[in-house]
Parts: sequence; structure tokens; C-alpha cells
Amino acid sequence: MDEIEHFPLNLLPPSALQLRLARAAIQMVHGKSWRIDKLNPVHDLVIPLSGCGHYRIGETQITLAPGEAMLIPAFQRFHGRHGGGDETYTGIAQHFSLDLFGKGDLISQMRLRQKVTLSRWDLLEPLVRLYRETAPQGATTLPQHHQFMVILLAFLQDAFLDWGSMDAAVPKQDQLSLHIMFVTSRLSADPLGRGIEEALESVPYNPDYFRRAFSEKIGMTPQKFRDLKRMEFAISRLDAGLSVKQVAAELGYSDPYFFSRIFKRHIGAPPSSYHPRAGAAVGEEGSAG
Repeated sequence: MDEIEHFPLNLLPPSALQLRLARAAIQMVHGKSWRIDKLNPVHDLVIPLSGCGHYRIGETQITLAPGEAMLIPAFQRFHGRHGGGDETYTGIAQHFSLDLFGKGDLISQMRLRQKVTLSRWDLLEPLVRLYRETAPQGATTLPQHHQFMVILLAFLQDAFLDWGSMDAAVPKQDQLSLHIMFVTSRLSADPLGRGIEEALESVPYNPDYFRRAFSEKIGMTPQKFRDLKRMEFAISRLDAGLSVKQVAAELGYSDPYFFSRIFKRHIGAPPSSYHPRAGAAVGEEGSAG
């Protein structure tokens, strides 16, 4: 998959995700004698800033160092100890839950790498340090929620493998929310070829019911969502230097003027705003006719 552009959570409206912090961030300061044997009722994201720690989660042994992050799932017993050496093991540990459309736990529906090397650590490290240094004692704050959401999404983007199977153990409303996310991913991943009917063909719901649910959650119909993603694809092609005529043809429009009207309807600006030659290209196509 295209990990950055088509990471499923990047395609959702902000209101789709509800983050809850179970407590203020734990400001880890662990010396050589540190040991822990614990089970938490919520998920725990651990990110070191100095030193290292050794963990055992189930049968898995993990060593965690700066630039890496680890998720300890809810209700999973784990053991931890100092990683050795003279350096103090510091960092953050944040207990949290993440709901999709307010319906059930999203993390438990994802297949994730338990430990990752954070791909944008150069950008995240200052934020993690700020998050640790400004964490209030015994409370959670609005800035803390916003900062941790950025950190969490960066981890999930690096850790995401696939979606888990939606068996009978998954509540029906959770299944519906996940299917909506699946469709947004399909429509975004294939702006040139995947039509609405093809994207919806594997959805186990009445088509009219699913379209209404999609509109309620995403804020637009599946067709409008597909059209928007196609126009966003057009922006990337214009930025790459293609003319309006070329981009229109890629998207299946024989008339670049008609394409320009559709583009402006969805983006709010003409293609010429994104390509210095776009206006000339449309004019050339019109004069040729």
C-alpha cells in the first residue's frame, strides 16, 4: 500500500476519531533497579527518549530505544526492566483509547507491528519532549490531547499492517464503521479505475442503507467522496507538470472545459491555480476544436 497517501485514518474527517487519555502522561525516569509487571485496562504507547528498556509481552521479547515506539495492547500483561548500562531510561508512556465514530475500540480492529522505528523521528522527537515536559500532574488537558493525537497517528502510520477479520465477536455497529473506512480506502487508492459499484460490491449491507450511513459518517455521499479524491489526484498530476488536457484525459474526460468545471466545483479553484500552464492548455484545446 502507499503508506503515506492512503493510510486509512488520513482519509477520515476529524470528527471520526475520538481519543481518550486515561491519565496524564507517565514521565518515565527509570534507573538500573527498575522493574515492572503490570496489566492495563487500556492501550499504552511507550516512546523512549534516552537509555533503553527490555520488555516481555506474552512470549515476545522487545528492546526499546530512542527513535522507537511500542504499543502494549489493553489487558495484555507485560514485564519491563532497565536495558542495562549507566544511562537512565526516560521517555513517555501514555494510556489511551481510540474510538471510530464513537463505536468501539479502533486499535483492536487493526493489525499492527508492536514495535516500530518512527520514520519521522527527526520531527517527532521535539514534540515528544514537549509533551513529556508539559504533561500536567493528575489531569489531562486539551493541548495534551492534540499533541498526543499527532504522536499516535505517526505511530499507527508506521505500525499499520492490515485490518483484522470482522467475525461475530465484532459488534455490528463496529463492523459498519470499519466497512465505511474500507470503502474510503478503496476509493482513494484507485481514483482512475474503481467506480462506486466496484468499491461497494463486497459490502454486506443493503446499498441504500450503506450509502446513508456513509454520508452520515463522512459528510458526503460515496459518489461525492470519489469525485473529491479524483480531483485531489488531478492536483497531484497538475503539480507534476501535466496539462489540463492530459489530466482530463487520464480521468476519462474528453472535454477539458467540462473537467475544469468539475474540478472547480470540488476544489473551489480552477486548475490554473495549481499549474501555471493550465489555462493555456485549456485555451489551446478549445481553439483546436
